[in-house]
Amino acid sequence: MAQVEGSTAFPEERRSGAPLRALFVNENIGGHATVHMALKRCLDERVDIEAEFVDVPNPRLLGRLLRLPVPVLGRYDLDLQPLRSQLVRSHWVRRELTRRLGRGGVDVVHIYTQNCALSSAGLLRKVPCVITTDSTTELNAYRIPYRAPTRFTPWSVRASIPFERRVLAAADHIVANSDYAANSLRTTYGVPEDKLEVLPFGVWLPPEPPPRPDRRPTIVFVGHQLERKGGLRLLELHQRHLRERADLVLVTTETVPELPGVRVVSDLEGGSSRLWKILQDADIMCFPSTIDQAPNAVLEGAAAGLPVIAHPVAAISEMVQHDVTGLLVPPGDDAALLQALTDLVEDPERRREMGRRGRKHVEKNYDMRVAADHLVAVLARVARPAHG
Repeated sequence: MAQVEGSTAFPEERRSGAPLRALFVNENIGGHATVHMALKRCLDERVDIEAEFVDVPNPRLLGRLLRLPVPVLGRYDLDLQPLRSQLVRSHWVRRELTRRLGRGGVDVVHIYTQNCALSSAGLLRKVPCVITTDSTTELNAYRIPYRAPTRFTPWSVRASIPFERRVLAAADHIVANSDYAANSLRTTYGVPEDKLEVLPFGVWLPPEPPPRPDRRPTIVFVGHQLERKGGLRLLELHQRHLRERADLVLVTTETVPELPGVRVVSDLEGGSSRLWKILQDADIMCFPSTIDQAPNAVLEGAAAGLPVIAHPVAAISEMVQHDVTGLLVPPGDDAALLQALTDLVEDPERRREMGRRGRKHVEKNYDMRVAADHLVAVLARVARPAHG
């Protein structure tokens, strides 16, 4: 019997034929909350797994103070603020894991993502564990919305990598949500091929939308922060060039002034089924973010039968097939972005065909139900075998 930190024994075997008892720990930052919500929904339909979910809370006052940027050093990306923030959250995870595993009744632990378990490598070596991730610090460091990378950023990354390597090495299996993330895990973190696989998590698929009629087209954008996700650029292009030919719907929590041809949806909660109605009433999705790595919004738009216009950054080039399910334009090129928008605004049959192909692409590669089936199989394989 292996000993969990805190002296309580962890059972090496589970009852034959009993449901798999899995503990899911969610970093709960940004789109991770939406992913876990969809995963919960999938697992609620199953009888072969008893899933318990732990969402990491936002830090309290002391935690917030410990992760504040340091003046001067922060300007040069030398204050290790991202790492300190991760360690604050991972300290809570270590305490919660110790407490929960000490009670027993857990066959396998799933961590999403590794950054919330940086302090738990020693603990995870003693329990069957799968880590799923959509990114790494090597990749995140250059896409943090509130700070710009500097010539010192590689030093900060090197300081963080050993923490990640320890927790990744402690896991029995690593699931990358994209080839983009998997390549970083292989090359920088040394995760061996026999321990790594690519499994996009995707979205909960709504029913296939009905064919869109000929009408004045609507462009939709989904993102809490307009500037961070390119929404302000889209708004400006729409007002200067497209407001006479298309409407724009902004699904955001930010305040937007009343403008011609613009509608703002500001009261949509994460996971709300209202989103699908908004997307169904649109004709084009535009998501011009240069920071997001594997955004759910792109998949939700395609799942609703919309062509998606985006930038080919991070894993987005895996989600959107250029000139097949949407259009990918160079980051920061407003002329190319406007041309892509204009092309689809003026060609209803092309955008409908791209939307149909986008829906099929999501059905084939990004159906959360299929991903959940595969993940449960991985967890069952990693869990110590049931005795006969």
